[in-house]
Amino acid sequence: MSDEDTPREASARFDAGMRVRREVLGDEYVDRALAMQTDFDAPFQRFITETAWEAVWARPDLDRRTRSLITIAILAALGRREQLAVHLRATHNTGATPDEVREALLHVAVYAGLPAANAAFALARSILAESVDVAAMEEVP
Repeated sequence: MSDEDTPREASARFDAGMRVRREVLGDEYVDRALAMQTDFDAPFQRFITETAWEAVWARPDLDRRTRSLITIAILAALGRREQLAVHLRATHNTGATPDEVREALLHVAVYAGLPAANAAFALARSILAESVDVAAMEEVP
């Protein structure tokens, strides 16, 4: 919260960010993250919610699918497997398709390197296969 923010403004930013965070990552993931928060990291969770989710993800000029693909590419390039896994699972909420994820990871290979893309492809293959298996199981009568 900046010196100029009122508590009401800060609360509205947090609420808006939490709404987007839940829409993208899902209630189950966000509830788990919040349940694990402590007094030590609660300010960090608030910062993430207001900065990443309200100030960036809620902006109108890119849709969620595009933001999702950008995030996946950046996390893959940086080798952030844990967060990459979270955002790969979130593609079912953002509308990013496996084909689009593949294309984003091909960009990673060219611009960030083959080892980063290779690791990301392995993780994506495993996570996206889980999603397909779950979807196929739900369709069985």
